[in-house]
Amino acid sequence: MSSSWLIAALLAASSLAAQSNAPSKSGLPDPPKPDHPYIIHADSLLETEPGEAKDETRRDEQLYAIPGGAAAVKTPLAGPEFLFRSESIAPAKLQMYRMESKGGRREVVVVRKKKPVAKPILLSVFRVRDKVFKIRVDESLDSGEYCLSPDGSNAVFCFAVD
Repeated sequence: MSSSWLIAALLAASSLAAQSNAPSKSGLPDPPKPDHPYIIHADSLLETEPGEAKDETRRDEQLYAIPGGAAAVKTPLAGPEFLFRSESIAPAKLQMYRMESKGGRREVVVVRKKKPVAKPILLSVFRVRDKVFKIRVDESLDSGEYCLSPDGSNAVFCFAVD
């Protein structure tokens, strides 16, 4: 009798362990790192490329630049969605910009001749569960380089649309 009780206990424990590693009710797994956006690809997550944009001023332009001509992270989706677990960055503070590859780096010009020129791409934020949010791009993206960045920060999370 004790062996059948032990088997039942082991089966119950393995069932609980399987449930804790399973995707949530939304069908999406928890993002592994907090404050880091992940591209949703079917039922898996693709980590965006983290970096720090360097603020530069040249002639009559203010720009932000990131080393490397292209992001290592690529998606074929023209309307990517992201999963984001918030700890210190509010998901509504994330902004998306298209970047241009120039001279072996990616850059976005934010001010030219004292006028703002970079316009953030519109995003929608939806709560999935406690501290986990889905971020949806509200327009179709052309092929190219993009980054998400918290407003007021030089932190960037880069990806490319192929």
